[in-house]
Amino acid sequence: MSTSRPRLIAAALAASAAALLVLGQLPANAVSDPPAPVTGNATHFDGLGSPYGGCGLPQSELDSQDFVALNVYDLPGDYSSYPTRPLPPSQADKIGLWNNGLNCGRYVKVAIGDYCTGVNDGAAGQPFCRNGSWVADGYNGATLTMLVADSCGDGNAWCRDDPYHLDLATGSLNRFARNGTPVGDLYPNHWNNRHVSWSFVPAPNYTGDIRIGFLQGAQRYWPAIAVSHLANGIHGVEYLADGAWKSATMNSDMGQSYLIGATASGGTDFQIRVRDVTDTLINGGRVYKFSLPASCGGTCSAAYTPVAYTTSAGTGPTGSPTPTGTVSPSPTGSPSPTPTVSPTPSAPPSPSAGCAATWKVTGTWSGGFQAEVTVRNTGTGAATGWSSSFGFPGTQRLASAWNATATQSGQQVTATNAGWNGSLAPGGSTSWGLVVNGDSQLPINLGCALR
Repeated sequence: MSTSRPRLIAAALAASAAALLVLGQLPANAVSDPPAPVTGNATHFDGLGSPYGGCGLPQSELDSQDFVALNVYDLPGDYSSYPTRPLPPSQADKIGLWNNGLNCGRYVKVAIGDYCTGVNDGAAGQPFCRNGSWVADGYNGATLTMLVADSCGDGNAWCRDDPYHLDLATGSLNRFARNGTPVGDLYPNHWNNRHVSWSFVPAPNYTGDIRIGFLQGAQRYWPAIAVSHLANGIHGVEYLADGAWKSATMNSDMGQSYLIGATASGGTDFQIRVRDVTDTLINGGRVYKFSLPASCGGTCSAAYTPVAYTTSAGTGPTGSPTPTGTVSPSPTGSPSPTPTVSPTPSAPPSPSAGCAATWKVTGTWSGGFQAEVTVRNTGTGAATGWSSSFGFPGTQRLASAWNATATQSGQQVTATNAGWNGSLAPGGSTSWGLVVNGDSQLPINLGCALR
């Protein structure tokens, strides 16, 4: 039996997930590693789908084609609820071993267990292996080390009633080995969603260093990256901006994808460092320096664009930096829609007491668009902060924003400067960006104010 694609529900949940991140709410982390090993039922699925799996990488970019999905939810007996992803701290008791993406990029060592002689279909509200029993056979004890690359959030008994359920890549089933020899014929005739036992393990035979790539739709104002080839998972990315380390926001619950900032506002040069599953800076706090590739042009069109980087020894504070909460994911929560850049309307400047704001649409797609608001100091004195406001003409909804803290009430949107871009000299300007769900139309009463 093959389960449904584990991330089919992601698109429906993305808008609410994006809204949480606009407000700076970070994913809850309330799940500890289970005692090792644990036993659960195993299903299988054919692939990650396109362009990304649950961790934010195309299948072709995975370190291993032996991969698994972990349960998004801990909701025994509930087959119809789909709480917002990532689950907020107020719902920490509902977080499955997917752990809001924080177990992405880790490895599990899986051992084949007993075979079910009855019905083992994962039907909602029904026991596993009903009208039969669990029996050992010649496949018991075959093992394979597999990469956590996807999530299982479906409304069936596998993903809801069994906290230790694993969804295994179909192509891996006959690669389980005993005494170094693949079993070869475990699937399909000897499968029936068997028991497996498993535990987290470090990356096997790890060498080299991490890989970094930009995701589809990434650009200077939405720099979404994926970090892979990890020795011991990933629990955070920090980026250097204006001389200080800041916590990057995870891209929805895609645990290997983070939204970073440039070393200078609006720039295309980046420096990051990475924390592993123990919350320790990897490689002694090594700093990875790279730039938005020239091949991306306005935006990165490929699902994954790898980048070369240089490194330097870690410097500066090693404690966790304060989250900025100012960078948010695209409304899909998974890949950013590839914007179609075409001639788009721009609103004329709206002056207000020495401040002028302009609006420019920078990309559109079916059901949404991306815009940029520029705030300019037209007065004679320096400003220490600014705010920007406008009204949507219809039912548009703010999905995410960057370079500002933005909120929506009814049709009205208000944004205030980030901590690093509030100062504006006379004649100076700065920009903030937003992603909107709905038709692209010019805003109403666009304006700004300085302080």
